[in-house]
Amino acid sequence: MAVDEALLRNFGDDNLPILRLYSWQRALSLGRFSDAKKSIDFEQLDKGGISMVRRISGGGILAHDNELSYSLIFPRRFLQERGVKESYRHLCSFLLLFYQKLGFEAQFAFEVGVQSRHSDICLAGVEAYDILIEGKKIGGNAQRHTKMAVLQHGTIPISFDKVLFNSLFLEHSGFESAATLKEFGVETKQTILHKILLDSFCETFHVETSADELSVSEKQSVSELLKNRYTKSEWNNNGSTIYS
Repeated sequence: MAVDEALLRNFGDDNLPILRLYSWQRALSLGRFSDAKKSIDFEQLDKGGISMVRRISGGGILAHDNELSYSLIFPRRFLQERGVKESYRHLCSFLLLFYQKLGFEAQFAFEVGVQSRHSDICLAGVEAYDILIEGKKIGGNAQRHTKMAVLQHGTIPISFDKVLFNSLFLEHSGFESAATLKEFGVETKQTILHKILLDSFCETFHVETSADELSVSEKQSVSELLKNRYTKSEWNNNGSTIYS
């Protein structure tokens, strides 16, 4: 999460858009305004050895296990006149193609008539542009907008330990009805899934990609953010602003 914020902080209006692909070790990520004490059993969190971090993006608490994760950073002007909801439809379209390439008919929740419902836990809630396969929500996506740029990051769950993660919550978690690729019979290696995801992104947005590394200023921002924000309980537990 420090890398995501560093990329956003250092992004200039004339920069090329960034697509970052990465993965997690077992963890929970909290939305910017999530109430950790209300939703999470900290004793079970410690017992299970599960990490926890707060994102700068909105949305609910999301479990991360065996998954693909992505981040997009791009100029705000790329969204033109699209509102927040419409931007999700536009930006998540490459995920629909990814699932289609795996043989699934993925749809947005509003397209199949699923009513929105709010929850502090991501998988227990439904928003209009959440992605469903066979009626089950798969993954989650969240955004952060600045004057200059937009960050959207999200997950594609390959598998996760539902029993373990369900035990971490003090309220309905939504895990019993959440989808993963493994549950749908996908046994494809993660390296191949990464390639399919990248191909889907390029095909959807008619772009080419080239590999890159963090710049000196981005690395410096990562170090500062790790030191002053993402390793601090004031931020991760309470959302207190440590490094603005």
